[in-house]
Amino acid sequence: MVRAGLTPERLARAGAELADEVGFEYVTVSALARRFDVKVASLYSHVRNSRDLKTRIALLALEELADRGAAALAGRAGKDALAALGNVYRDYAREHPGRYAAAQLRLDPETAAASAGGRHAEMTRAILRGYDLSEPDQTHAVRLLGSVFHGYVSLELSGGFSHSAPGSQESWERILDALDATLRNWPTRP
Repeated sequence: MVRAGLTPERLARAGAELADEVGFEYVTVSALARRFDVKVASLYSHVRNSRDLKTRIALLALEELADRGAAALAGRAGKDALAALGNVYRDYAREHPGRYAAAQLRLDPETAAASAGGRHAEMTRAILRGYDLSEPDQTHAVRLLGSVFHGYVSLELSGGFSHSAPGSQESWERILDALDATLRNWPTRP
């Protein structure tokens, strides 16, 4: 018998909490069943399999990140907006490392199109309007920002910057300055 109160949404939220505790790669339907003290089979009426559960966690994480990003960007432009969005990703990854990892999950095209992932691209493009970039440079800049934000956060989370001075925060601030300078002086093609 299915335990009362279990829903796909509740399972995704519990899976996200589990991901933050043990790592996204260790989230399975079995691990979640243990958390709820139910048989694995009773969860299959709410999620198809571990991939479905992980997709739901990824969608939750993308939505949370998009909501935070939108709130942080309200009324900001230029470097202030750039730093705000970068800090949203960095802070979220520090607070929710498993969810942040989930947000990187490759989704099928249909699921990706219906997710909050598009909002992330829209927020980044909104920032770039302040730098007066047109296509295809805007797409290149979106990819640059995503690469730098994700790369820095991933290296920082894995302890890659904890062994030397200066501190990670100082480097982060310098990187944001460098990104701003790069975007203001975007190279043009002859």
